[in-house]
Amino acid sequence: MNEYLKIFLSSMLIDNVVLIQFLALCPFIGMTTDTGKAVGMGIATSFVMVLATAVTYPIYHFILQPLELQFLQTLIFILVIASLVQLVEFYLKKSAPGLYSSMGVYLALITTNCAILAVTLNCISKEYNFVQSIVYAVGSAAGFLLSMTLMSGIRQRIKIAPIPAFIKGTPVLFIAAGLLSMAFGGFAGLIK
Repeated sequence: MNEYLKIFLSSMLIDNVVLIQFLALCPFIGMTTDTGKAVGMGIATSFVMVLATAVTYPIYHFILQPLELQFLQTLIFILVIASLVQLVEFYLKKSAPGLYSSMGVYLALITTNCAILAVTLNCISKEYNFVQSIVYAVGSAAGFLLSMTLMSGIRQRIKIAPIPAFIKGTPVLFIAAGLLSMAFGGFAGLIK
């Protein structure tokens, strides 16, 4: 159990896909204007991330590897991710039309979210078994959701803060993201 907790905390805090690996910056900046949208995007992406890991692991280990077709892993994984995003899109359209319309183009961009592909590929490169891969994906998903929520909170504060005109807008967002990334860098010594 201790090993799974290490994998979870490491993927969530120490090796955060957004703030440490610098992946998925488009939704990180684009979808954090409102906390509701940020949480919705974080949950949708998290769902796809965990499900994609659960689906791609057996495909790689039981189909691609025995047939020596590992060179197709990126292509196959992208197709799996795109299919899963379509399922999430259909579900949100039916069950949460407000969230679906507010996410707009960013929902379709989950398909090309490099964080999801990176998590599936990291599970292979780290040689995790199936359970470890799922724990890694859940931790990465929690880290993605955490970073989205933190950034939306920071953006709410930035709206009311007296910001100098020359860094208003995108520059102050990247400064805040850099400071948040440095803060997450402090978790590096948490697990040995």
